[in-house]
Amino acid sequence: MHDVLPDETHRWQRVERRVRALLESSCYREIRLPTLEKTELFSRSIGLATDIVNKEMYTFPDRNGESLTLRPEGTAGCVRALVQHGSLHAGVCRVWYCGPMFRRERPQQGRLRQFHQVGAEAFGSVAAELDAELILMSARIWKTLGITSLCLQLNSLGSADARQTYRSHLVEYFNDHRAQLDDDSIKRLESNPLRILDSKNPAMQSLIAAAPPMSDCMDEESTAHFATLRALLDGAGLDYEINPRLVRGLDYYNRTVFEWVTDRLGAQGTLCAGGRYDGLVAQFGGPDTPAAGFAMGLERVLALLALDEAVSEPRAPQVYQVLVGEEALHSGLQLAEQLRDAMPTLSLCMHCGGGSFRSQLKKADKSRAEYALILGNAEVTRNTVLIKPLRRDTAQYEVAREQLADELSRLLRPDEPAADAPQEAAS
Repeated sequence: MHDVLPDETHRWQRVERRVRALLESSCYREIRLPTLEKTELFSRSIGLATDIVNKEMYTFPDRNGESLTLRPEGTAGCVRALVQHGSLHAGVCRVWYCGPMFRRERPQQGRLRQFHQVGAEAFGSVAAELDAELILMSARIWKTLGITSLCLQLNSLGSADARQTYRSHLVEYFNDHRAQLDDDSIKRLESNPLRILDSKNPAMQSLIAAAPPMSDCMDEESTAHFATLRALLDGAGLDYEINPRLVRGLDYYNRTVFEWVTDRLGAQGTLCAGGRYDGLVAQFGGPDTPAAGFAMGLERVLALLALDEAVSEPRAPQVYQVLVGEEALHSGLQLAEQLRDAMPTLSLCMHCGGGSFRSQLKKADKSRAEYALILGNAEVTRNTVLIKPLRRDTAQYEVAREQLADELSRLLRPDEPAADAPQEAAS
């Protein structure tokens, strides 16, 4: 579980701002979910036979003996909240969330025990247009962030009945080749045979490639639904690959499943994944409500962005306040608050800890601020402030204190460069 330090958070904030703006522009509204849920929520929805439930959840009893779990994913909690609060009415309900998830996995590049996801979920339509909306919205996220090295993989798992039929075919096939299965696949054979198709064991790839395809068991409605989705994506000019072995690791998926993958992050190459889960709302006691969604891993998105970005530095303050003398210290604190009231977006760093005038100016320059605001005892007496440009070779000058906010607004306006001001003697 990693710390995100101040030198890194500006990169996180930039991604989060852009993703938030895009989701909200598509009429998805934010929902904030608990980090802790009852264990039953995940064991019922994700599936008792999945690796997440069997191996990876952080589960413990509370003081009353009730089993609680740190959320390993966001969809189950989202469905629970909307059902509990009666939020699924007529029409399509669109929500998004962002926050930490927890899985006790083996830590490696791109796979952490605490990781962060942004998820989008839409409820109330069985139409393929909803699947296309979510996929195209995820594609727009990559465009907004400047990520180009991704491949969209698609598959359809069919209806619940079709999936059950396919499950039987897989059990029969893999039982006939049991000697070629590894230990994990043997464990999955009876409980979750579709997950064998997702094995990364090189020794099993030829066996998996020869397994019967899902298309052999696909029902007519799911086939038509998938054909419509493909036509919509083709019409939008979005490239994709059909991956018949794409099954996803959670039991609640049906029909459409998709992943955005890259080959630039090693084994953990899935940045975003999702699909349709039409039976999950009813499973939680809600109305029969079709649904679809996706989630993207922020750590992997940031890791991919870092491969193409120059080293970026945190945002520098716009002004750095230099305070020399006891009177200036008390007056400068008041001045900083007045400026923040008058200019809510101003980034102002006030020097703390004393020091000589020269040492404070060195720190102001090191902060990469545009301007130093110099306040000494003489300026306090005159009710003025010295403005010293730090990034241009122009002279410092004195401004009346009541005019300082207006002058800073003029200086910091990006489309109107500041004119040279008259020189004034240093304090």
